[in-house]
Amino acid sequence: MQNMFDLTGRTALLTGASRGMGLAMATGLAQAGANVVISARKMDQLEEAAAQINAAAGRDAAIPVACNIGEKAQVEALAATARDRAGPVSIIVGNAGVNPYYGSMREIPDEAYEKTMQANVQSNLWLANAVVGDMEELGGGAMMFTSSIGAFKPSDTLGTYNISKLALIALVRNLAMEFGPAGVRVNAICPGLIKTDFARALWEDPETEKYYLRQVPLRRLGEPEDFTGIAVFLASEAGRYVTGQALTVDGGSVMWT
Repeated sequence: MQNMFDLTGRTALLTGASRGMGLAMATGLAQAGANVVISARKMDQLEEAAAQINAAAGRDAAIPVACNIGEKAQVEALAATARDRAGPVSIIVGNAGVNPYYGSMREIPDEAYEKTMQANVQSNLWLANAVVGDMEELGGGAMMFTSSIGAFKPSDTLGTYNISKLALIALVRNLAMEFGPAGVRVNAICPGLIKTDFARALWEDPETEKYYLRQVPLRRLGEPEDFTGIAVFLASEAGRYVTGQALTVDGGSVMWT
């Protein structure tokens, strides 16, 4: 059974992987045998993350490459660099995302709306299209993109962010349909409230934390490490018949959705 999770010799490319969930997923993939190309905007943070991954994997498994996902040319260059330095890409994790606006949709500037949709949806299409050729030549591959349980509900403060995450699930389903005949699986991961820097404003607020905990049957907030095995499962033979899904990882808070 353990061989079903073996990723030895595979190349994984991750965005938003210098910390939090992205770093945890990259670490898990490396520990399972994959070589991981990790990206984010800041190279110094990526180099620190790569050192952590290498220490956990017990080998030189991580290659840091700076990339701004808001620029199509940079996303395509990231894929090309991953291919040149680590070989054909058979796993991608689109984890990078933004939330530049907090408040009513009645007041959101066009620029913030467009930035949210581009970074959270369109950039993942760029990433998928940049590597699907590799996966087709390899006879298959696995793509996963970080959505959110916010995709399943409205919000008076995170409305546009939630819209983008629901649109991302729609993108995942369509890519799963289009890429499936080539053996490429595409899935969304939908976190609940996770204790990351990205969500710090929520979980550091005692009242907000208390509110969320009442909705979580496991009575704890998520940790980045809760995603380590999820990525390995979706990337490996263990998840070989799972595609087009929105997998919630939220302690049960939206089990009724």
